[in-house]
Amino acid sequence: MRIYTVDSFTDQFSKGNPAGVCILDNPATEAWMQSVAAEMKHSETAFLLEGEDGGPYSLRWFTPAVEVALCGHATLAAAHVLYSTGSAPETLEFSTKSGILSATRDGAGLITMNFPAKPLEEVGPPDGLTEALGVRPLWVGKNVWDYLVEVESEEAVLGLSPDFLSLEKVDARGVIVTARASRPGVDYVSRFFAPKVGVPEDPVTGSAHCALAPYWTGKLGSDTLVGAQLSHRGGVVHTTVRDDRVELAGHAVTVLSGELHV
Repeated sequence: MRIYTVDSFTDQFSKGNPAGVCILDNPATEAWMQSVAAEMKHSETAFLLEGEDGGPYSLRWFTPAVEVALCGHATLAAAHVLYSTGSAPETLEFSTKSGILSATRDGAGLITMNFPAKPLEEVGPPDGLTEALGVRPLWVGKNVWDYLVEVESEEAVLGLSPDFLSLEKVDARGVIVTARASRPGVDYVSRFFAPKVGVPEDPVTGSAHCALAPYWTGKLGSDTLVGAQLSHRGGVVHTTVRDDRVELAGHAVTVLSGELHV
């Protein structure tokens, strides 16, 4: 079987978020896919299986520790591999645990994915959250997966040094920390921490932007925004809110490809 490493939400090698992409010959067991993801050691590895009679590809995502219900950067990586290596249709469709997702590519290589919006509800911070982050929040919200914490500035986001052992005890997939951007050409910045699912800090998190995009659209009054994720590697996600869906767009770069011998 063919397997790839792709840097997502970037047009540069060694930036963005690396994802594994495994193109399956036949259906595989959950335990086998989990073991491959653990071997790959990326924050997520995508497993693609061609659909029957031209139907949607089956797509599943695994961290080194668990299967997840939605992953943006590994979906972008999977679409990039299909566009780069074969005669993929103009619009790709994927059957996933989050329903049917689609992707399209423009002439400049920008891939746009259509994802479900995951809006937030304001909540009080759970015990230990602000202490683990070491910040004073302006606003705290939660959706079905994650907490979102808005802080006062881009500099505060950059300066975060969380206590991951304490953050792992927070009852959520992950924690998004965000602020309005101070750099030109960007509307908001963020970082994403998910030690509970085996990813202390994710370099660029597409699924987090399913919450970030509606949140900042409400605050800034524009449906179309640019978000920068300020991890060590860094990456850029272009977002457009359309009713209960979010379009996430970015570039991707193939780093390596090979054969899986197990």
